[in-house]
Formats: sequence, C-alpha cells, structure tokens
Amino acid sequence: MSRYFVTFQYDGAAYHGWQVQPNGHSVQAELQRALAVLLREPVEVVGAGRTDAGVHASCMVAHFDTEAALDCAQTAYRLNRILPRDIAVLSLRKVDDDLHARFSAVSRTYHYYIHTRKDPFIDRYSCLLHYDLDFDKMNEAGRILTTYHDFAAFCKSHTDVKTTLCEVTEARWDRLNDHRYRFTISANRFLRNMVRAVVGTLVDVGRGRISLEDFRTIIESGQRIMAGESMPAHALFLHDIKYPNNN
Repeated sequence: MSRYFVTFQYDGAAYHGWQVQPNGHSVQAELQRALAVLLREPVEVVGAGRTDAGVHASCMVAHFDTEAALDCAQTAYRLNRILPRDIAVLSLRKVDDDLHARFSAVSRTYHYYIHTRKDPFIDRYSCLLHYDLDFDKMNEAGRILTTYHDFAAFCKSHTDVKTTLCEVTEARWDRLNDHRYRFTISANRFLRNMVRAVVGTLVDVGRGRISLEDFRTIIESGQRIMAGESMPAHALFLHDIKYPNNN
C-alpha cells in the first residue's frame, strides 16, 4: 500500500463545503468519485482541513492510499479529465506512509478579499463594502491577534471542537489596487468559521464601531456573541498549506 498526496484547487460556489455530506454536493465526494473511476477501486480521500459551503481553495492538499503503482504526472492529467471544471489537480506525488494531509500540516494560510466599489469582474470572489475603512487600525488589530492563543470568541457556537487554542503567526491587510484589499491570516490550525468571524470583527474596527481595546476585550471574553458578524463565504480562499521538511 502506498500513500499519495494530491494538491488541487476548487471554486467552492457549487459545493456544500469540502467534506462528504449525506444531502449535499461536496468537493471530497467529487475527488473520491474521480479516483474510484480511474483506479477502479473505492478510494477514501483525507483532506488537510474542512472548508465551509461556498469557500474556495487555491491550494488544498489531500492524501489517499492505494495498492496501485501510479505514474503521478499521468494520473494527475487523467484526474483532470474526469473532474468537473471547478476542481483542478495541480500535482500528485508519492509520500511516506506516515505523512498525513491533516495532522502533519504545520501551518495553513487563508486569504479574504474585499473591494470598495462595484466591480463585475471580481464580485464573485470578493466582498463589496461601501463604507470607509481604516486599514492602519485594522492592521494594528491584526498584530494584537497574533499575541493571543485562545480564539473561542471567533469559533462557531455548538461545535464539538476539543480546544480553541491556535497559534496565529500572521494577520495583515494589503492593498492590491485603488479599490481592492486582501486579508492574509496564517496559523497552525483554524476553528470552524474562525477566519470569517475575525474579518467581520476587524471590519468593525476599521469602521470605528469598536476600539482596539474593545478588540482585546472581545478576544479575552471567549464569547462568540461579542465578536463581529461572520463575513460572506464567497470571498474566502484557503491559500496555502505547509508541511515539515518541505514535504
């Protein structure tokens, strides 16, 4: 039995998230179906994480095990012929049997995009906000975020998560042009709905609805009800996943 890592992208608009669901269309189900057709055997795919309904991935990693000896380049090519247009395999590679797509990952990076004037060419993948924002203050709040470890205030309520501790190493806003901005956040792990809740709270800082001290109070409260609204899913991308020793 050999283990393979598949790196791929997807537009999440048509899916109820990454994970297989009984009554919803998922990216995991599509990938497993394509591999089963190609390898002529049932294949279970384990992803590096779970993205919610409507969230995209410019880089997602998953692993699967098979007895077949695969030509990685040819298998990736054939997978792309089977998969729908909104899922694209970037690469396939054989890895050590103990390397796990989820548990071996040491960091994950998300991007969230906003724009401040109507733009039909990016509206599908960016959130339009009509009010003025103080991005300097939002970046100050982002730096505050990296000094904390418990992010229960940004975790979706009533989840079965065992711990709300995360190591956030980066949280910053960058200006892309005169009306487009990108938020980058990196951590060893993320809680369900965490990124969109963080962005919503940072937007409240940028609008002047809460102060930097209020932002600290929200984090320290550990209460989701204290934080800002969750931002729309369509502007969120899983951007990068890193593994130890350049795996």
